[in-house]
Amino acid sequence: MLDSEPWRVLSPEVADLIEPELPAITEDILSTIAREVPEYARPLEGRFGRGIRTGVGEALLQFVSLIRDPDAGRDRGRSVYIELGRGEQRVGRNLDSLQAAYRVGARVAWRRFAEVGRRAQLEPESLTLLADAIFAYIDELSADSIEGYAEAQTAVEDLRRQRRHELATLLLRDPPADPADIAAAAQAAGWRVPARIGAGACLDSDLGSVAGRLPPDALVTLIDGLGCVLLPDPVGPGRQEELARAAAGATLTLGPVTDPAGVAQSWDLATALLRARGAEAAEGAGLLLAEDRLTDVLLFENRRLIALIAERRLAPLEGLTARARERMTETALAHVRHHGNAVAMAAELHVHPQTARYRIARLRELFGDDLEDADVRFELELALRARARGT
Repeated sequence: MLDSEPWRVLSPEVADLIEPELPAITEDILSTIAREVPEYARPLEGRFGRGIRTGVGEALLQFVSLIRDPDAGRDRGRSVYIELGRGEQRVGRNLDSLQAAYRVGARVAWRRFAEVGRRAQLEPESLTLLADAIFAYIDELSADSIEGYAEAQTAVEDLRRQRRHELATLLLRDPPADPADIAAAAQAAGWRVPARIGAGACLDSDLGSVAGRLPPDALVTLIDGLGCVLLPDPVGPGRQEELARAAAGATLTLGPVTDPAGVAQSWDLATALLRARGAEAAEGAGLLLAEDRLTDVLLFENRRLIALIAERRLAPLEGLTARARERMTETALAHVRHHGNAVAMAAELHVHPQTARYRIARLRELFGDDLEDADVRFELELALRARARGT
C-alpha cells in the first residue's frame, strides 16, 4: 500500500504548507496547459473550460486531503476524471492531449510544491516522498480517465450496434418497410443503403471471425440467432474473393443480389441454405452461393413432402438387403441423371459398362414401366437426391 499510495507516509504538516498555495498553483497549471497542449490552447470557457478548471482544482484539493487523511480514499472525486475521459471520447479525440495535460499538471505542481518545501526547510527525504506522491496520484487520475474513455467508447459502440440492428431488421421486413423509414434508420446507423445488396447468413458462433474479415461497408448483426451480413454489391469486382476470405474456417451462405426491397427474400434463401447444410455448416464449408444450390434448399425446405414421395417411389427397394439397396439406389440415381445411358452411368459408378447394363436390367425388374414415365422419374429423382444428401 505504501508503494502505491506514497502520500500515506507524508506528514499532515506538508498539507498545511501547500494548501495556501493551491489557488496560485491552479492558475499556473491552467496557463501552462494552455501553452503546451495545443488542443487546450483556447479560453477556458463553457463546458470545456469548466471541466478543465474543475479537474485541476479538484485534483489539488483531493491531493491535500489524502495527505491529511489517507484512509478517506478517492471515491468522491473519481467521477471528475472519469467524466474528463468520457468528454475526450465524445469530442472525437484520443487520450493523448488529456494525458499530456496530466503530465504538465504534475510537473508544475511538483515545482511549486518543492519551492514551498524548500522555503519551509523540509528534509530531502520528505521532498522525495512528496514527488513520489504527486506522480503516483497523477497516475491514478489518468487511470480514472482511461476508464471513463473506455466506458464512453463502449456506449458508442453499443448504440452503433443497436442502430445497425434496427436498420437490418427494417431491411429484412416482408413486406418491405417504407423507404423513408429505411433512409432515416440508415442515417442514424451511419450506413449508406446501396442500390444492390446481398444478404448473407452464418452461425452465430462464426459471426465474430467472419465479421472481422469482411469489408468495412458490410452491415453485420444477429437476427433470430443467426449471423446476418448485408453486403453492398457482393458481385462487384473483388467482392467474391473478399467474402471467400471472410468465410475461411466457417460457413457463409449468400442469397441472391437484389435491390433494397428484395433483401428479405435474399435473407430467406441464405438462411434456408445454411439450415440445409446442417452439420456441414458447423464444420465450415466456406462461401456458398444460394443461387448455385437451389436444389439443396428445395429438398431441405420440403422434407416432409419429399419423405412422402420417397415412401411411395422408393418402395421397390425396401425388400432388398442393405448392401443391395445401397447399390441399387446409386444405380437408380445415375439412371435418372443420365437417362439410362449405360456408358455414362458406368463412368459415374466406376463400374464396367456391362455391369451398368446388368444393373439397369435389375432396375427395370424393380420399377417396371415407372422408369418410362416422366412424372414418376421426376419424383424418383427428388427422392433419390434427398436420400443421397441424407435429407
